[in-house]
Amino acid sequence: MRDETIRHVVVFLVIGAIAGWLASWIVGGEGLLTYLISGVIGSFVGGYLFSVLKIRLPIANIWLSQIITSTVGAIIVVIIARLIAGH
Repeated sequence: MRDETIRHVVVFLVIGAIAGWLASWIVGGEGLLTYLISGVIGSFVGGYLFSVLKIRLPIANIWLSQIITSTVGAIIVVIIARLIAGH
């Protein structure tokens, strides 16, 4: 049970880092920590928005679907953070 929990956390962080990297590639940004933070927060934001808006990606691969959802959320997080910071 503990090993499975650790595996889930690691997978979540890897997906978050990939999503953060993709988001920074699209809207700009740098740094592994920045990728990880924006990607992890973006995972929650993207998942919530897709759920509320009833958006379902027509992708059979769950990993790819999660990366896309997280990346969309990370892009939103980065844009909002920049608007708040005034950049």
